Amino acid sequence: MTLTPTQLDRYKRHILLKEIGGAGQQALLRARVLIVGMGGLGNPLAQYLAAAGVGTLGLVDDDCVDLSNLQRQILFDTHHVGAAKIDVAAARVKALNPDVEVICHPHRLTGENAAALIDQYDVVADGCDNFETRYIVNDACFHARKTLVSGAVGQFDGQVATFKPWLRDGDNVPLPCYRSLVPAVPDDDGEDCATLGTMGAVAGMIGALQALEVIKEITGCGESLAGKVLIFDGLRAHARTVKLAWDPANPLNGTGKNG
Repeated sequence: MTLTPTQLDRYKRHILLKEIGGAGQQALLRARVLIVGMGGLGNPLAQYLAAAGVGTLGLVDDDCVDLSNLQRQILFDTHHVGAAKIDVAAARVKALNPDVEVICHPHRLTGENAAALIDQYDVVADGCDNFETRYIVNDACFHARKTLVSGAVGQFDGQVATFKPWLRDGDNVPLPCYRSLVPAVPDDDGEDCATLGTMGAVAGMIGALQALEVIKEITGCGESLAGKVLIFDGLRAHARTVKLAWDPANPLNGTGKNG
């Protein structure tokens, strides 16, 4: 793939980075990324990945814009209330970068459709807001050996983790999957942002961090978060990275479909 003069100009701040350069930008343009959920995390994810020149973005969502979304879902304007999120997001992404092919999947990701959907993409970025979908996404990525970059937010805090459980660490132990981070649905699962509230800027930060990790996985720059989780505390302006242990008791055996 040869970059056009317009692309050289659009992406020159990436190309100037020795860790990315022209080869990394070409890898981004060839990449296919699926974003699950066009909410507070999916919005900045889609914007930054489109701006970065990810060649194909798949968007999964079946919801419509609500007035209460606008505090954190920055792709949407007041006049979009009532419109399908995925339609508005696709139009905004294309306006930002016409290089990007946007594929809309206007339905919920379920156990029945997850494998066929995820198989079409190289990397999956999960920005959904419920544990049922997170487990479905994790399991489908696990069996398909697709890199999963997962994000979650609370009231003033958030976390980002990358999962590549078909790989092994230096001690030949499989890297963990999402089920190692969250083995079971927490007792407070019903206490979401609709009941507890959430700081919109934190969602923006976590979504941007997810986008950064996706870009790193595609270009090979930097150190992968695989096997670790980054935890951000917005009230203390503090972030830490914690190593995750593989949990042999989870329903997945940690070796992948061919391991």
